[in-house]
Amino acid sequence: MNIGVFLSAADLGELYTAPAAEFGRLIGVGGHTLVWGGSESGLMKVVADSVQQAGGRLVGVSVEFLHAKARVNADEMVIATDLAHRKAELLLRSDAVVVMVGGTGTLDEATEILELKKHGLHAKPVVLLNTAGFYDGLKTQLRRMDEEGFLPLPLSELVFFAEDGEAAMDYLRKCV
Repeated sequence: MNIGVFLSAADLGELYTAPAAEFGRLIGVGGHTLVWGGSESGLMKVVADSVQQAGGRLVGVSVEFLHAKARVNADEMVIATDLAHRKAELLLRSDAVVVMVGGTGTLDEATEILELKKHGLHAKPVVLLNTAGFYDGLKTQLRRMDEEGFLPLPLSELVFFAEDGEAAMDYLRKCV
């Protein structure tokens, strides 16, 4: 399975690096491929290192203005022209999507993936990996959108919230 992962390239503490490393290990041990932003920094590096160490493949999708920060030993590296092209390539090359912790770029990616799914433009499973309750606020907002009729399909069909990597992988194994 090609698992697209959207997450931060920021250097963060163990609260976030340990779960990222564990999820990367699960991808690799499962014989899956990580499809990710291709960066050699922050949480992107942590998850990619873990995937490789556990025997998984790496398919990076960097962008021209970040190409200098791209991982040199990925199994495959695609260089997109801009961020919109990058998101499209990441989704195209993924069988499933997992959104891990991140900033505004990750939030942008998550909402676009959900919007495309809402409109039936893809049917891939989407997981928000809610490390340390990071996405509790978003979960509350999405539930409200669902309850008040803003979503054309039930929230449970749009996204799955996983509290840890094992729950995310269990869900993906059932869906793909």
